[in-house]
Amino acid sequence: MPFSKKNITGTVNGIVFVFLFALSSLYIVSIPLLAEYGISSLMVAIVLGIFYGNTLHHQFPQDWSRGLHFCSKRLLRLAIILYGFRVNFQQLFAVGLQGLVLDVLIVFSTILLGWWIGSKLFKLDSDLSLLVGVGSGICGAAAVLAMEDVVKSQPFKATIAVATVVVFGTLSMFIYPILQQSDVFGFTPQQFGVFSGASVHEVAQVIVSGSAISQDVATTAIVVKMLRVILLVPVLLICAMFFKGKIKGKVKQGITIPWFALGFLAVIGLNSMRWIPVGVVAIINQIDILFLTMAMGSIGIETSINKIKQVGCKPFYLAGILFFWLTGSAYLMIKYF
Repeated sequence: MPFSKKNITGTVNGIVFVFLFALSSLYIVSIPLLAEYGISSLMVAIVLGIFYGNTLHHQFPQDWSRGLHFCSKRLLRLAIILYGFRVNFQQLFAVGLQGLVLDVLIVFSTILLGWWIGSKLFKLDSDLSLLVGVGSGICGAAAVLAMEDVVKSQPFKATIAVATVVVFGTLSMFIYPILQQSDVFGFTPQQFGVFSGASVHEVAQVIVSGSAISQDVATTAIVVKMLRVILLVPVLLICAMFFKGKIKGKVKQGITIPWFALGFLAVIGLNSMRWIPVGVVAIINQIDILFLTMAMGSIGIETSINKIKQVGCKPFYLAGILFFWLTGSAYLMIKYF
């Protein structure tokens, strides 16, 4: 047990070490230039973690590793639950039936396409293919981390999936507003908001993309994006049932229910009642960002860059295909249907 009398000192030291990583990451993204472009503290944390883990990790005390594991597993689950304070069911109703159908089609088609192309055509590990698909289809790094906990994959796979989200999410964040302003898309402002919310990877990237046009567009984009975030719950439950039928060639007995996903849904319900003051929710969201950043930093530390090299460029090819799929399918559905 990580917090037994024998292990508690090492566990706490490991948690404090990861906490410092997270604080460093949050400070870096507060630099005005990085803040302007919506650089996520999660990505900075994983980069710092990978650098440390592949250069100085031999100096890391072994008994501190329990703290790393706590942050990458248990703290991560708490962070995903608290992520629900960013969403409420009123936003779901505001999107309407058409928005709901659009998001459902986008999310599930992207995940299924990513899993099939990655595992069948590119011959990638099925867990890695699923992580890339979920990161592209739902809400970027947070979705990858949640799914990683369900499929119990190796840390380097989550790292690769998050890297693909950052690359192509950043591209969409810059390219989409330029295409809209150049009248290539031909969207109305409201249509572009729906398009950004349905196709851009990360929540922060959606805000940047929508704000490049107007604040009203950004609001529409965020609402549509939050519906995609809500869809994380059924996706996690479905994947727990269908994608974890076997582990290392052995049939798994029963179904692993990701209880943190149900906790996430319960928090959304609580947030929808608006019993908690807005200022308190804002503080909770800041704490949640800290927890997510700590989880990502610990995963980075546990990631071997040699394993990433062995996988090669195929995950990025897969993410590129999904990027064009998101762009094309969202465009066609909004423009013509």
